[in-house]
Amino acid sequence: MQPILLTKTTILLAVTLASTIIFVLFFQPHHLSSSRKRDSMAARSFVLWLHGLGDSGPANEPIKTLFRSPEFRNTKWSFPSAPENPVTCNYGMRMPSWFDIHEIPVTADSPKDESDVLKAVQNVHAMIDKEVGAGTDPNNVFVCGFSQGGALTLASVLLYPKKLGGGAVFSGWVPFNSSMIGKFPEDAKKTPILWSHGMADRTVLFEAGQAGPPFLEQAGVSCEFKAYPGLGHSISNDELQFLESWIKTRLQSSS
Repeated sequence: MQPILLTKTTILLAVTLASTIIFVLFFQPHHLSSSRKRDSMAARSFVLWLHGLGDSGPANEPIKTLFRSPEFRNTKWSFPSAPENPVTCNYGMRMPSWFDIHEIPVTADSPKDESDVLKAVQNVHAMIDKEVGAGTDPNNVFVCGFSQGGALTLASVLLYPKKLGGGAVFSGWVPFNSSMIGKFPEDAKKTPILWSHGMADRTVLFEAGQAGPPFLEQAGVSCEFKAYPGLGHSISNDELQFLESWIKTRLQSSS
């Protein structure tokens, strides 16, 4: 691929708008009789996916096509879009953003706008509350996110008043300081975290991802960290396949 010279703003937009790379697998048919039986056995579950800076919810919807196991036949998926907000690292230009980001690339020591993050967390909690109120067991609620959405996933799960099925962070970072640990509800600390990060990421540096597990260990939160050599700021098919199996092992069966 030939090198292309772009302005910093254009690079940021290009990275964020084309951040999620998905290799869709071929559909494998199932027998109708067995699938109906599995439908009745599969528990109701909810997967909330939070996109990255400058992206949109609908652009990420193809992700759900990879989750073809019968355990996901009663899964409700939600791909909300972030509101348009001015973003400091993009010279104050408005773009889809869950909260403000001060610099790109994001490092382990990048400034954190905790107040803005907490406002976004309230919106995510409202989405979860709505689904739990509709009858979904909190243990079958999974919040997942990429990049900025991954950072928001982490914050939302750690500050939710109940234990959830899990939180999956892809190429994200810790969006607040260690002083926030004291505000984590005890039940929230029981929610398992999956953290996946590309070692060749130049947008959210790998060091920012590596800072996650020590932070979570300090908070008393279980975290499984997976590093992907050669992967840049994107999501690979391998990551999503592992996510499918990771969620499957944590789904609570229907009673």
